[in-house]
Amino acid sequence: MTMWIDRVVGDLADKKSYREYRSRIKKLPPAYRDTALALERYLMNMGPSDDGAALVAMLGDLADLVERSAADGTPVRDLVGVDPAEFAETFLENYAGGSWIRKERRRLAESIDRAVAEGGA
Repeated sequence: MTMWIDRVVGDLADKKSYREYRSRIKKLPPAYRDTALALERYLMNMGPSDDGAALVAMLGDLADLVERSAADGTPVRDLVGVDPAEFAETFLENYAGGSWIRKERRRLAESIDRAVAEGGA
């Protein structure tokens, strides 16, 4: 019975965790909330989109990080640095799974490695 429900509506625990994450983000001061939402958008496009559990874990960790920064009074720029994309990519390295672009990057690197190994160049 549970498998049938999961197939129709997805994992209910993941949905509950996602709603809790959104509630936590909504309570942050504006600059931190906007930063978290911007990072979320980027991570959702680049992140572990094929693994719901990894996605929920990643967003929970993002909320923890931004909440801690807000509580400590760490400026947003000190949190993400001068290149927010680089920060997000480094943050993303901690999670399994991947979007099409991550898979394509890995495939490109493997193809080049194979070409070099076979061609001796």
